[in-house]
Amino acid sequence: MTKSETNPKIDVFLGESAQWRKEFEKLRKIILEFPLTEELKWGKPCYMFQNGNIVLIHGFKEYCALLFMKGALLRDPNHILIQQTENVQAGRQIRFTNVRQIVELEPVLKVYIQEAIEVEKAGLKVPLKKSSEFTMPEELQKKLDAIPALNIAFHALTPGRQRGYILYFSAAKQSKTRESRIERCMPQILKGQGLND
Repeated sequence: MTKSETNPKIDVFLGESAQWRKEFEKLRKIILEFPLTEELKWGKPCYMFQNGNIVLIHGFKEYCALLFMKGALLRDPNHILIQQTENVQAGRQIRFTNVRQIVELEPVLKVYIQEAIEVEKAGLKVPLKKSSEFTMPEELQKKLDAIPALNIAFHALTPGRQRGYILYFSAAKQSKTRESRIERCMPQILKGQGLND
């Protein structure tokens, strides 16, 4: 197996990492044993096979993780893959709070990384839910019914943009907050823009 070459951008990333530096370095060392291209994407070390994203290293306040981009397709016999939230469809994480955990799991991590590469080689895709399969917040439906221009603009958005709005509005626990979010986002929707455009 050919080892990957290091990317100077990742060296800079690691140099600036305070909280999870040792963990990131160990994860990087393991991943670089595979024939993957090391890039900085979304501000994180990302490892690709033939332009397909395989795995990403990232850190949070409570833990750091390997994020398998198509983790939902991996077998996970060790039951260590975690779905971040119920709305994450493809990605799955393996979480760590110290280097010792990574060292102990190293042989297992290598199996998962190899399987993720095989998934990419096979061209497998995670079957994603369509926007219409997500529950439309009642407050949004009322606005769409009351304002025809908003209804037209919302349904003209790409499925991903529609899904982004639906999930953002639905995440609010109170109806009042959902209504407020919808009001704030209406100008963007009417311009044909997504939530993060």
